[in-house]
Amino acid sequence: MYFDIPELPEWVLTVSQYMLAVAIVLSAYRVVKGPTLLDRIIALDLLAALTMAQCVLLTLVSGFVAYLDIAIGIALISFIATVALVRYLERKDI
Repeated sequence: MYFDIPELPEWVLTVSQYMLAVAIVLSAYRVVKGPTLLDRIIALDLLAALTMAQCVLLTLVSGFVAYLDIAIGIALISFIATVALVRYLERKDI
C-alpha cells in the first residue's frame, strides 16, 4: 500500500539518511568495542532505534507503508530483548 506524503526537499531526506548511516556505524562500533556489557546493551538498543528511524525514513522516501510494519516489529523485538538481557544480568548478580 502506498500513501501520499507531504513534499519534503530531496536534500533533507538525503542528509537524514547519511546522518542515520553515520549514527548506525558509530553505534555498531560501540556494540563491538563497548567497555562493559551494559554499554553494549545500550548501544544495541540505540542501534535498534536507529534502524527503526531508517525504516520510517524509507517510508517517507518511497511511500511504501510496509516499512512501518518492519519498524514496529523491530521495536517489539528490541524491547523484549532489552528486558530479557537486563533481567539476566539482574539474576546473575544474585
